[in-house]
Parts: sequence; structure tokens; C-alpha cells
Amino acid sequence: MYRYEIILYWSAEDAAFIAEVPELPGCMAHGDTQDEALRHAQEAMAAWVEVAQELGRKIPEPRGRLMYA
Repeated sequence: MYRYEIILYWSAEDAAFIAEVPELPGCMAHGDTQDEALRHAQEAMAAWVEVAQELGRKIPEPRGRLMYA
């Protein structure tokens, strides 16, 4: 499980909960419930880190603030 901060909110436009990971640019996920969005965010973080490693990019250390807001 990754320890990056997640911002969770409802999007009326998407009719879904959105989970954004601000420490990993472009990393976000959605779901019909808050729990589903958070689960998908964990999957998105894993994919983000995997691609960054493949491309030789630096992976930021988690700031250690909130898990989600």
C-alpha cells in the first residue's frame, strides 16, 4: 500500500467519486463509492510508480501528511 496523500471528492460532472494523488502528477482514479475510488487510487499509484521506474524517472517520497482528505 502506498502512503501518498489522496484528495477524494464527488464529481457531479462524472457522477463518481474522484481520488487524486497530488504528489504523483496525473495520478487519479474514480469509483461509484468512496471505498472503490480509494481502491482504484491504490492501483493507479502502483501503475504510476511502475511506469516511472521503467522510464528511469524519480519517484517522489511521500510527504507523510494526510492519507486522504
